[in-house]
Amino acid sequence: MATVDITGEQFASTIEDNDIVLVDFWAAWCSPCRQFAPTYGAASEKHSDVVFAKVDTEAEQQLAAEAGITSIPTLMAFREKVLVFSQPGALNGPQLEQVIEAVKGLDMEEVHAHVAKARAEAQEN
Repeated sequence: MATVDITGEQFASTIEDNDIVLVDFWAAWCSPCRQFAPTYGAASEKHSDVVFAKVDTEAEQQLAAEAGITSIPTLMAFREKVLVFSQPGALNGPQLEQVIEAVKGLDMEEVHAHVAKARAEAQEN
């Protein structure tokens, strides 16, 4: 599966409608972003069960701000609608593979329980 460009309007539905979504926040003027693009594209071809989304931070400035993007490239990973990874910086192929395999290997019952507990504690305060 190739990478897909998404906009602010498509962001939520992309996360909600797919089990695993990686999101690359990038810009055309960003040299590390351009270096990461072939690595990201190659991984998208290898992992057809994962959505590899790309957000152009120049065109989608509001989305980038809402996502708290302060450095690019930034890679985010969502699994079952939960943000499970977020890190700025261009990854090499083996590092990206490690992230993908880690996301696939998560115990999502445990993750959802942790999220529910954190939300409950936040409401108490």
